Amino acid sequence: MRKNVYRIWKRSRRNFADFLVFLVLFSCVNREEVKNPPNVIIVLADDMGYSDLGITGSEILTPNLDKLARNGVLFTACYNASRCCPSRASLLTGLYSHKAGIGHMDSDLGLPSYQGFLAENVTTIAEAFRDQDYRTIMTGKWHVGNERIHWPDKRGFDRFYGIPAGGGLYFYPSKYLERPIYRNQKQVFPDSVSFYSTNNFTSEANSFIEEAVLDQKPFFAYLAYIAPHFPLQALPEDIKKYNGVYDQGYEFIRSRRFEKQKKLGIVSDDIEISLPEFPSWETVENKAEETKKMQVYAAQVDRLDRNIGSLIAQLKNLGVYENTVIVFLSDNGASREEVNRSADAPIGCADSFVSYGMHWANVSNTPFRSYKSETYEGGIRTPLLFSWPSDPKSNGKVIKEPIHIIDIMPTMLDIAGISLEKGDFDGKSFLGLISGTKENHHQVLFWEHQGNKAVWNNGFKLVQMYEKDWELYNLTRDPYETKESPSIVKDSLKNRWNQWAYESGVESWPIPNTR
Repeated sequence: MRKNVYRIWKRSRRNFADFLVFLVLFSCVNREEVKNPPNVIIVLADDMGYSDLGITGSEILTPNLDKLARNGVLFTACYNASRCCPSRASLLTGLYSHKAGIGHMDSDLGLPSYQGFLAENVTTIAEAFRDQDYRTIMTGKWHVGNERIHWPDKRGFDRFYGIPAGGGLYFYPSKYLERPIYRNQKQVFPDSVSFYSTNNFTSEANSFIEEAVLDQKPFFAYLAYIAPHFPLQALPEDIKKYNGVYDQGYEFIRSRRFEKQKKLGIVSDDIEISLPEFPSWETVENKAEETKKMQVYAAQVDRLDRNIGSLIAQLKNLGVYENTVIVFLSDNGASREEVNRSADAPIGCADSFVSYGMHWANVSNTPFRSYKSETYEGGIRTPLLFSWPSDPKSNGKVIKEPIHIIDIMPTMLDIAGISLEKGDFDGKSFLGLISGTKENHHQVLFWEHQGNKAVWNNGFKLVQMYEKDWELYNLTRDPYETKESPSIVKDSLKNRWNQWAYESGVESWPIPNTR
């Protein structure tokens, strides 16, 4: 009965008589059936590379996230939408980002697929949970609708603390960015001495969760951290932990990560890594500066992990950890952007505004090639960690079957027993992969961002960078896209991509801004 309620409610918005039917049916739902609905938390990192967790090869200390994976499920081939806004749109709606209204970023380019905010005719995951009497919580970076009419409270969130527009804020205030912070739609002015966004996003989430538990409400929480997106800004004690760790340079760290990935079973022993996209360390002129960049980046990831530990501790203190699902992933691969807006400030402090650049990003994306915004594996692949302590089927598994960020919403609603109408999602629940009752989760997947395109079908992947030729790879034999495959399926995959683009509202890049 409960699984049908949301579907009926959705139809009821079109007809008042149906709405009366909805009210009757809702009053008849068996409350014993929903006596202890699971809580759900989604944690999203920003610009984190594939190998930046200990469980995926890193030397960075991430014991809390590693433990979630070891005791839960590690998906080694979760795909995102290549960049922050599109990935967030897909996560929140279960749709490819163009259908959700965010085919590019948060600017309105005058077309429904590129309006820069979530489409009004789609249901968000927060709206679906709230309509089932969940407390809906968000902290962090929104970035899917900057205008007040598109903020989180307008798309299903009861509680919000964070930044409606963009990220880039670690210390408060920023001398480089205008980033007002809001708590439940009212601007707040945090203490500039103690504020560090990763900490504050977590402490506010913990407070909202405690409030929900005290109110005897199940909760859905979305924690969208800024870390480890540039600028490189970290707490001094975290930076100090990584003194000397990166002194031997890019190749040393990348090779060591790749060897660890082999031992962890994430990569094959007999397939060589993709070609490096950095120079020999001996030729680097300012080694101390390059080392410091990666040191600060590691500190940002380290602090993120410790906040996940704080979140878990809060769940345990409140007695709800066993019945809480936690999902963790990144919005895209590591960023190659070269940014330096500060001249003399030491890297890592509040007055510094730099990125770590292409060379360290190549290390972060070990073993894959390419970066954020592009559609090679380094730009679109992320590990996904899934934890549900009370479910014995999700205990210590590694799943290599591809899933996509569009699958998160249907999976979380499946867990909670909430059903939408058939066809409301591009994604589908991956619970069958966890239970072992389902294989071949997806037959085909698609990407487009700024004219960068890709389509995946049963191990073959067709990729086209903006204004370049299509390239075909057999990911089963060549997972790092090092050598083009014979074009036996090239035309059919291109046709499938073109059909998807037409149905999804994808336009030729660049999009003329008609607003």
